[in-house]
Parts: sequence; structure tokens; C-alpha cells
Amino acid sequence: MKRKFKTVLVGGTFDEFHKGHQALITKAFEVGERVIIGLSSDQLAKELRKDHVIATYEERLEELKHFLRTGGMFDRAKIVALDTPYGITLTTTIADALVVSRETEPRAITINKKRRASGIKPLKLVVIDMIPAEDCIPISTTRIRHGEIDREGHVLMH
Repeated sequence: MKRKFKTVLVGGTFDEFHKGHQALITKAFEVGERVIIGLSSDQLAKELRKDHVIATYEERLEELKHFLRTGGMFDRAKIVALDTPYGITLTTTIADALVVSRETEPRAITINKKRRASGIKPLKLVVIDMIPAEDCIPISTTRIRHGEIDREGHVLMH
């Protein structure tokens, strides 16, 4: 299968690794030959100020690697720690595209504005819709941590 881009970027905290995370990363591998995955460092995860506990970088990294291995994508992936919300997106010139969810599309647009301002070619944006839970509300780590849904989007409380 011919992939559209040579190198694609995707990033996140990937806590409570769920169906939405799987869809985002799978899309990156569908469109890219190589995928650089930015994984939020513990410090960045803290700075993002979620109103729930977040698994450690090591725990999140192991879950991510497990998903990549079982999906046969590990050999085409490179995982890098994200210490800022922008990671390597403002400086790298080897990437062709950035895969984001509808929720994080505004940040991707900001990234491209900053890239243009620095004289770096903007990244092509590949945007996927949020994956809905059974109740038609998007699956999110926050909802999982609050006990509303499980990682597959099944409703746990009414």
C-alpha cells in the first residue's frame, strides 16, 4: 500500500489508552510510512492541569508500545518525549504531516502559523473526528477517569 506521506507526526498524553487514541495513531500509520509519536512527559502532563490523576510517563509509554507491537506498527514508529505542547513540530523539517483530532485541530493551525512565521513549510493536517462513546459523547480520558465510560466507550454509570 502506497502511503501519502513519508513522515507523519502525532502526539498526546495517551493516558488511559482508549479507542480514540487507537484511532488517532492508526490513522497516522495509514497515511505515513514513518510516524513520530510525541508522548507528553510527566512534567507537561502536570502542566496541562487535568482534574484527575495521570499515569506516569513509563506506564503510558509501555501501553503505547504494546499497542504498536500488537498492531504491527512498532518498527515504523519513533516515540519522543514532549516537554512542550508543540514538541518538535515547530522545528522539524523532516515531517510532511500532522495527524490530530477535531479537538486538537486549533493547536495544529497555530503550529502551522508559527512554522510559517519561522520560514518553515507548514505541515499538511490530517484531522479525524472524535470517537463517540455509546452515549454519543466523545470518548476521553477524563470521562474514563471519572468512571463514566470504559476505554471502549461503554457507559458505566447513568
